Amino acid sequence: MIDSREQKIIDFIKKIGTCSSKEVHEKANISASYATVKRVLAKLVFEKYLATVGKGKGTKYTLSPTFELLEPVQLDKYFEKEIDEREIKEEYNFSLINKVIANHSVFTKNELAKLSALQEKFQKNISQLSEAAYKKEFERLAIDLSWKSSQIEGNTYSLLETERLLKERETAAGKTKEEAVMLLNHKDALDFILQNPDYLHPLSVSKIEDIHYMLTKELSIERNIRKRRIGISGTNYRPLDNEFQLSEAFKSACQVINAKENVFEKALLALVLISYIQPFMDGNKRTARIVANAVLMSKNHCPLSFRTVDSIDYKKAMLLFYEQNNISSFKEIFLQQFEFSVNTYF
Repeated sequence: MIDSREQKIIDFIKKIGTCSSKEVHEKANISASYATVKRVLAKLVFEKYLATVGKGKGTKYTLSPTFELLEPVQLDKYFEKEIDEREIKEEYNFSLINKVIANHSVFTKNELAKLSALQEKFQKNISQLSEAAYKKEFERLAIDLSWKSSQIEGNTYSLLETERLLKERETAAGKTKEEAVMLLNHKDALDFILQNPDYLHPLSVSKIEDIHYMLTKELSIERNIRKRRIGISGTNYRPLDNEFQLSEAFKSACQVINAKENVFEKALLALVLISYIQPFMDGNKRTARIVANAVLMSKNHCPLSFRTVDSIDYKKAMLLFYEQNNISSFKEIFLQQFEFSVNTYF
């Protein structure tokens, strides 16, 4: 998180534009030595909130091209304003994927180091498991993920009811057939990925459409890329409604994700970009969660169950990305859930 002194520096540079460290020290109203200001500026550059222009004594500081994407945002404060009071990006941002995300990492070095250390722990754990034990642990994670992913979409099955349904095919009293089908579809999609870990490597529109079909079969949801406009509850952000533009945006997202070298970045981007583009009439976020896990599993990384994420926080983090193209809250969810999965399963 950014502390108050760092925020003052950022606000100052936002206001006056590119400036030197001396200008920050003298004019940003910060009670700190020049050496301290230099250290804070270096930290903000390291964390990708600022970028440098020039070299040596001529070095100046400006907002990073990824500042808007990565700037920490307090969700509760952001959502104090009602939907029509928030100043948002109502239209799809064509430059976000191809210019910003394509050319910059969304993780800091420290974040990647933490994720890598957790992955090493996961690899050590599974090296001690038999194939049968691994499948048993994966089944436990799959039940949790099927439950939470469906809960985020409004499904009312409890975790225990979900376990009974997926293990014994016993439906819960008072629940709809559609709720049971949604859960069973999740499990089928996850089993498919476990059996075919390379299916989504590399990502392609047609293969993501296949995953979407597995998740939505028997639910009266149209297959493949949508041809009609859709709206999203809780926001005035409007996804693309031109079929050609939608198809191109989807292809571009796949290309950008495939070009990334780091598997954690690939997974996080799959999670947010499929949801942002909204290529399907329904089931976009469900598809994004399964695809993100497929990306992780294709490189033998620990999948995410999302079990402890609050459904409202998940939706708010996604709305923040829709409205401000800011990934900070969703990235925090990803980091927390990867750590939870490594420490809980396998």
